[in-house]
Amino acid sequence: QVQLVESGGGLVQAGGSLRLSCAASGRTFVINRMGWFRQAPGKEREFAAAITWSGISTDYGNSVKGRFTISKDNAKNTVYLQMNSLKPEDTAVYYCAAKRSGDFVTSPNFYNYWGQGTQVTVSS
Repeated sequence: QVQLVESGGGLVQAGGSLRLSCAASGRTFVINRMGWFRQAPGKEREFAAAITWSGISTDYGNSVKGRFTISKDNAKNTVYLQMNSLKPEDTAVYYCAAKRSGDFVTSPNFYNYWGQGTQVTVSS
């Protein structure tokens, strides 16, 4: 099994920044890609960003492109999501996820492991 633990959520004003962390443990050798998704109340889970386990390649959702940056510390098996220029519409629970195989995809259905989520609230 793979365990994912997120941290770093909180309350921030519009235009501010936050950095989320996701620490992976357990059978991490099965991980192919790591991703961040978000889910606002009453909405579907939305793809934000993803990165290969090597940390070399990345992918971003259109709504966060240019504002968010995903990165990975290979020594710590930790993935980060740096969120800048935050907007009230970025308010959501942010989930870290991992998938065992395949290319970058935006559907959460292809991810095999999930963290518990961390709340990000952006005030106007």
